[in-house]
Amino acid sequence: MSDTHKTPIDANFYKRADAIIALTNSHINEQTPPADATNSLMFASSRFNAWIAAMGFKNAEEMQASKEEIISFFTMQYTYMLEENFNNYVENFDQFIAKAKEAIAKK
Repeated sequence: MSDTHKTPIDANFYKRADAIIALTNSHINEQTPPADATNSLMFASSRFNAWIAAMGFKNAEEMQASKEEIISFFTMQYTYMLEENFNNYVENFDQFIAKAKEAIAKK
């Protein structure tokens, strides 16, 4: 994907992302496996993204007319970010997974 499809990153981008990840991680326990936590995180993200999109319209009809464009935008952004993070985990698998398993074992 070209750089023109990337959302600009501000100075606090990673700080906010890390805080959201930490919150999600704090919900993982014996009753809530990682898969359940990630499903909640994806739902929350999609709901927040729909709200952000809605805030830019005058009415529901205007919003509905832009549905495909908005869904395409968020889908492209998510795909780009997932590809970047997936590749990062492949490149750093042993280091990242060892830390994750260590953190889970401490819970």
